[in-house]
Amino acid sequence: MPDTSPGRKIAFAAFVRKALEDARTTRAWSGSEVSRRTGVSRQTVNRWVRADWSSDPEAERVVAFCTGLGLNPSVAFGVLGWDTGGAGRPAPAAPPMDPDVEALLRRLVDPNVSDAEKFHIRETIRYLAYRPLLPSDRPQKRGRAV
Repeated sequence: MPDTSPGRKIAFAAFVRKALEDARTTRAWSGSEVSRRTGVSRQTVNRWVRADWSSDPEAERVVAFCTGLGLNPSVAFGVLGWDTGGAGRPAPAAPPMDPDVEALLRRLVDPNVSDAEKFHIRETIRYLAYRPLLPSDRPQKRGRAV
C-alpha cells in the first residue's frame, strides 16, 4: 500500500520541479515543449508541481514524463513509494527535516496561501540556495605556517 502522507506529494512535486528546471536549463525547453515531448499535458504537470492531486498519478503518465526527459522512471516510482519489484529491500528512511523547512513546504502546497505569498517563499528559498558562500562560511585551510 503506498504511503498517503503529504510528504510524498511534496517529494514528487520536488522531483517534477527539478526535472522541469533541468529541461529548461540544459535543453532550453519550455513547458509546452516538455508537454509535447513527453505526451503529458501541461495541466497534469502543473498539478504534479503543485502537489495538487487526490489520487496517485497514472503510472503510464509518470513513465512517459520520465522517458521524454531521459529520466529513469524507477526514481519517480521510488519517490511515490510504489513497489517497483526491485530487490525487495525497504527504502531508506528520509532524514529528519528541519521544522522550519517543513512549515515552508506545507505553506507552498496549502491552497489557502496566496500565489503572491508562495512566490515570495520560492524566491527567498531560491536566493538562499544559490547565493555565493560568504568568506566567513568557507572552511578554513589548515597547515599553513605564518
